Amino acid sequence: MNPFVAELLKQLEQSGNTQISLPEQFNFGFDVIDYAAENQNKTAYIAVSGDGEKIQKHQYSDVKERSNRFANVMRQAGIGRGDFAVVILPRIPAWYEVIVGSIKLGVVSMPGTNLLTAKDIAYRVNKSCANTVVVSPEHVGKIEEIRKNCPTLKHFIVVGGEQQGWINFDEAMAAASDELSRDDIGRSNGDDLMMAYFTSGTTANPKLVPRSHNYALAHTITGAYWLDQKPQDVHWTLTDTGWAKAAWGMLFGPWLMNSCMVLYDGTGFDAELHLNLIKKLGVTTFCAPPTVFRIFAQMDLPSFDLSSIRHTTGAGEPLNPEVIRVWEQATGGVIYDGYGQTETVNIVANVPSLEVKPGSMGKPTPGFDVQIVDDSGTVLPDDEIGHIALRLTDPRPPGLFDGYYDGPDSRLRSEFRNGWYYTGDTATRDSDGYIWFVGRSDDVISSAGYRISPFEVESALLEHPDIIESAVVGKADELRGHIVKAFVVLADGVSASDELAANIQEFVKSVTAPYKYPREIVFKASLPKTISGKIRRVELRDDG
Repeated sequence: MNPFVAELLKQLEQSGNTQISLPEQFNFGFDVIDYAAENQNKTAYIAVSGDGEKIQKHQYSDVKERSNRFANVMRQAGIGRGDFAVVILPRIPAWYEVIVGSIKLGVVSMPGTNLLTAKDIAYRVNKSCANTVVVSPEHVGKIEEIRKNCPTLKHFIVVGGEQQGWINFDEAMAAASDELSRDDIGRSNGDDLMMAYFTSGTTANPKLVPRSHNYALAHTITGAYWLDQKPQDVHWTLTDTGWAKAAWGMLFGPWLMNSCMVLYDGTGFDAELHLNLIKKLGVTTFCAPPTVFRIFAQMDLPSFDLSSIRHTTGAGEPLNPEVIRVWEQATGGVIYDGYGQTETVNIVANVPSLEVKPGSMGKPTPGFDVQIVDDSGTVLPDDEIGHIALRLTDPRPPGLFDGYYDGPDSRLRSEFRNGWYYTGDTATRDSDGYIWFVGRSDDVISSAGYRISPFEVESALLEHPDIIESAVVGKADELRGHIVKAFVVLADGVSASDELAANIQEFVKSVTAPYKYPREIVFKASLPKTISGKIRRVELRDDG
């Protein structure tokens, strides 16, 4: 086992230890990837083409050599430690090479989703004062469109194509050395800036979350406990390369545990192809967002061979109990829900050693004191709705950011108060210590003296056989303060009607407390979402 990982796990295994010391110096590229290449070399990832036919295995030694080459490409171009680089690439080997090479050199990579518009990219460049972009050909035109409005941009690298005035990635990589000495470029302190991610922006403009080198190491918690990674595992996390979830399940979590990962270069979502690839690739651990599991739940799951999977996790948004039930019926395996943010690593989870209560996020993971608190920081009694908060300790909780980036020497820290980090989410805790998600702090509905969880109502709605997607918001009401208003997407072949709306209302009354039923129901063809797939309830609140 990697010595850095072994030391962290040793600390975490000390009962009740929530004061974890991370190393003064650490660099994931050198201390994990290169260590594996030199001591535990094996398949690091399996690259799969979009049609599922072309499959190529890459060793840890390949990642080491290719990331060294890219670090040398950047050095040759004059890109160095502390520079910010926007990286927008699909799920191809070059993404790993660029990200790991940047980590080694100390360049702050900012992965971005392939769905970003020119305006989105300009916002990110100017917010961070980035001087470098590394993109695929489809994004070159967007960069050319905005570059006059992004004065800090100096270096342009295109992967898999050519553009006049740009560095051709393939040619530059072929010419670069695959040797790189950390002594020549300087060692990375654990608290030095390594990466930066933008939040999904469900309620406002995306915020820039800086991540240190020790953030990578802190994902040992994610990989060892929630993802339950073993060196023999083949792990597949379904996510875009631009989201922090990729850091959790496509980069740090599995590789810290010396696992192998799937890198599938497909566009769109072909559920049948994904399910068939699980058998073809021998996937043993699988992670997907609730949206994917909801789609799977509409399929004939028993007709697919999913026997290789030994551990399934879900993240991105809370999993509805009905989805968990359908997956378990079809596969015999429980979906282990987990919770964390771009600002953290995995801090609450269902793990194999813990009995799963369907619908619960589980319990705090080792290394964290997570409580449900009120506005003043007082821990609330069981079953009361409050803020999900992480206790601030010294040393700092592993993987917790230290404030939103607002310039080279500036951090916005309004989320840190009363000795806690307030996540912005609300939940309850039951008498067994399990945490139950309620919603974003702004989403909780106060109606006639009751506090109603949108998630609970949404879960009830999804149990109705005619509904495939739902979202719930509060609507101002003179008598009750607010009422519950639901937006639902119907299954194929089902028509909206007043009779169906009444049926849905009675159904919700039968599966949850009657006062929580939606007094208004709006049928929608689709729900508004961020580019990460999260429902934008802020738009629905403005929808009449």
